[in-house]
Amino acid sequence: MRVTKNISIVLMLSFVCACASLGEKGSQVASSESPTNAELNQKFDQFKDSFLDEFWSYAPGWATYVGYYKYDDQLRIPSKDSRQAERTFLLKSLVELQRFQLSGLSTNNATDYALIKNQLESGLWYLDEFREYQWNPSQYNVANIFGLIINTDYKPLDERLRTITKRLENVPAYYAAAKESINNPTLQHIGLAIQQNQGALAVFDELIPNKLQQSQLNADELNLLKNRLQLASQSISDYVEWLKRTQSSISADNAPDFRIGKDLYEKKFKYDIVSNYSAEELYSKAIAEKEQLHQRMYEITQQLWPEYLGGEKMPSEPLVAIKQMIDHLSTRHIERENFVTEIRRQMPIIQKFMDDNKLLDSDPTRPLVVREAPEYQRGFAGASVDAPGPYDATANTYYNVTPLDDFTPEQAESYLREYNHWILQVLNIHEAIPGHYTQLMHANKSPSKIKSVFGNGAMIEGWAVYSELMMMEAGYGNNEPEMWLMYSKWNLRAVINTILDYQIQVLGMQQQAAIDMLIREGFQEQAEADGKWRRATVSQVQLTSYYNGYAEILAFREELKAKMGDKFDLRSFHNKFLSYGNSPVPVIRKLMLAQWGLSED
Repeated sequence: MRVTKNISIVLMLSFVCACASLGEKGSQVASSESPTNAELNQKFDQFKDSFLDEFWSYAPGWATYVGYYKYDDQLRIPSKDSRQAERTFLLKSLVELQRFQLSGLSTNNATDYALIKNQLESGLWYLDEFREYQWNPSQYNVANIFGLIINTDYKPLDERLRTITKRLENVPAYYAAAKESINNPTLQHIGLAIQQNQGALAVFDELIPNKLQQSQLNADELNLLKNRLQLASQSISDYVEWLKRTQSSISADNAPDFRIGKDLYEKKFKYDIVSNYSAEELYSKAIAEKEQLHQRMYEITQQLWPEYLGGEKMPSEPLVAIKQMIDHLSTRHIERENFVTEIRRQMPIIQKFMDDNKLLDSDPTRPLVVREAPEYQRGFAGASVDAPGPYDATANTYYNVTPLDDFTPEQAESYLREYNHWILQVLNIHEAIPGHYTQLMHANKSPSKIKSVFGNGAMIEGWAVYSELMMMEAGYGNNEPEMWLMYSKWNLRAVINTILDYQIQVLGMQQQAAIDMLIREGFQEQAEADGKWRRATVSQVQLTSYYNGYAEILAFREELKAKMGDKFDLRSFHNKFLSYGNSPVPVIRKLMLAQWGLSED
């Protein structure tokens, strides 16, 4: 799932929204409001609309991403003055927000209040304390929104090309400001910035120019657009060369540490994840979960051993036996040239299983398009989803898959063994149906745009992980033990993500120890382990979102089962849960319990 948007710095950085606790006042909302409260809620609804419009003016790229096209021709320059203007806006909005009496708001508005408040507070924290704009040059990349504009038919092509022409005007100044803002960058983030900005060149050298032959722009318009495309391409190339010079000037011995340390990690976890746990508590929980998964996988290995490896003695060490079984099964995989095609083929099959088992409502009018990932998005994850925002909810959702063209034969084989016959299906469940694609389609129908646009990463990723279990519990894969073993390996990945991220960013784990853990305890292939190490060096906290969200969703489901008994209906639970947009799980729990008349005890 895409979790970053290359847009206005502060507001982009706080994309993964956190929600402060609603507190006692937030939960003491009468079921029928007095006239005074009705007036207050009406004023708050008006505030939300005006707030969002001003918010998008400071984040025009993000606005375009969610389908709010009013500012699609604007590219904000990430300068010191721009950051100061954003800081002023954040502080002003906090003052305006706090004029509303929380106890008088409806439950829906009280949670929106908390989401807005924490969005603003986290934005200030990112700006004033985390200061990623200084040390992460990979956050400066203009390609995503240009690619989105040219690929989304939200208005006629010629109008979109004129929008692009206007937006291109600030690209040279954008990269000049980026260079001025960067101070003490890490080698890891420099490397990612070089890779992704080199990929960005294709947008301006190929993608947009290839559309010009379909346009009706006049000669002057075409010349202006072509000149600005050339200037944009040159600005990006200059930025890449500047990064390479910066990279060569930093020795490994005196390079800044990419690790953020315990204090910043806990604060970032609080803002980004919004959990009932602290980061350290979740880390401890993940370690215990890892041991339980190992035990279940060993039991399945014992069951499968006579069929597949009956001629060999089973190793006495459980982890060794599990790995031997996984290695044996992993030779069953698709050919590298068919990787993207096979993912396309599986989509309707998985959709039909979900529909036939009545797990969740679907909507065939909301399209899913499987495509090769654009080059400017490669280098972070092998598969991801680009979903439309709630303002343009009927636009295409793209399932981006990175082809294996650039892999050596050895790298491709390692990758394909990781995404073998069984795990490739789990990946598609996670990324598409009923994972990210299905969840985000439901989120875009939420009546609260606040809950949809200020998406909580732990809820989004947690749902995708939970959806895997949902499908397995329904009998996906005919309950084959092979499928359960590989699912368990995949589920173990979410758990180990949490352990790995904490150990690297807080406890200082080194590369070889991390790779060894991923391969020995996570049963991952070398290529996957290498990629995960790299990901953990250029991001922080996000890797914990999978397990945290999954654990809280599953716990809430089991809580409702206990409270409701025979009245509990799985499909109703899923549909209701997803109706609250991308809210944090604790917020959804509060709302659902209140609306279903259940206590929080």
